[in-house]
Amino acid sequence: MKNADTFLNKKKLTDTNLLLIITIAIFIGIYGISMLIWGGGFLNPQQFLNIFNTTGYLIILACGLTVVMISGGIDISVGGITCLVTMVCAVYLEGTGASVLGMILISLGVGLAFGLVQGFLTSYLEIQPFIVTLAGMFFAKGMTTIVSAMPRSPDNPAFVALRDATVEIPALGTTTRGGFVAAELELEAFIALGVVLIIFVVLKWTRFGRNLYAVGGNSQSALMLGINVKRTKFIAHALSGLLAGVAGLAYLLNTGGANPTNVQGAEMRAIASAIIGGTLLTGGVGNVIGTMFGSFTLLTISNIVRTARLRDPWWQEITVGALLLIFIVMQSIILSQRGKGGIRNLFGQRKSGASGVAVNAGTNIDMNTDNNKEE
Repeated sequence: MKNADTFLNKKKLTDTNLLLIITIAIFIGIYGISMLIWGGGFLNPQQFLNIFNTTGYLIILACGLTVVMISGGIDISVGGITCLVTMVCAVYLEGTGASVLGMILISLGVGLAFGLVQGFLTSYLEIQPFIVTLAGMFFAKGMTTIVSAMPRSPDNPAFVALRDATVEIPALGTTTRGGFVAAELELEAFIALGVVLIIFVVLKWTRFGRNLYAVGGNSQSALMLGINVKRTKFIAHALSGLLAGVAGLAYLLNTGGANPTNVQGAEMRAIASAIIGGTLLTGGVGNVIGTMFGSFTLLTISNIVRTARLRDPWWQEITVGALLLIFIVMQSIILSQRGKGGIRNLFGQRKSGASGVAVNAGTNIDMNTDNNKEE
């Protein structure tokens, strides 16, 4: 009997994994219902792959937000940084001697610079992350207009070749009257998938990842365990800024041009993707796989609204807002019931974060863990 109890304890779901399962199930349910009701484009493999193609930059932004939100912070500057990076790179590519390598270095440099400054202000000077990143958002948007107030469409040959590059997937192709058409994935989709994989590994198997969950779950307890809380938060914001630069590069590859009005509201959609994916605003719980499916869910909802011929722009805002509210309420109910033991027999005792670090009574953390190693 004791061995059976030990086995069940090892199999208990953490909050992160539970919310991840719910997110994936909801996305599959929504997409499956769409295929049954509307058919058409939802049955086309290319439309499914277009979810990756069109949300690549959003997935990257949401991954950065997930890291910051797990640590208990927030970053609303990522949309402005992405817009600025897109414009700077577009202007650079119009110059003589521009190269793809230079474009990549610029995008990473601009994003990292914002991340380092904002990380220092929020972690070491202990200024509220919302205020710091709000200022960063306004600064980035203002700098975008200074760089260029007009739309830019660079025709650099190396960039154009990269922009038009696609990878065919014959296994998901469709047969039309004109013959067989293979499904395609664009370069930015592979960039997004690479980012998701890297961040997943960082959160799951590195000390920094375990520290993030501990700091977000309870920073005072993390400090008692010897974790450098300020450095952890600093790196989280620096990483978010860096990923915003990568997102700007992916967006430029997707659209082929830059405009001061680009990616408006991207930071809010990125936050929504993270929340729908199971990341809590209070910190300590989150997973980038769930965040990716959160982005998929947002785009699928938008496709459903268009397919249902609700073409007025406010319908998408209403549906996304309603969906976000439902997810927040659902998360709150599930986690509160787990904490009270209301559904303990079904899902197991509540644990916080991917590392399985248990947070109790808001102040105590399981002292049997070795710097937040997995149980």
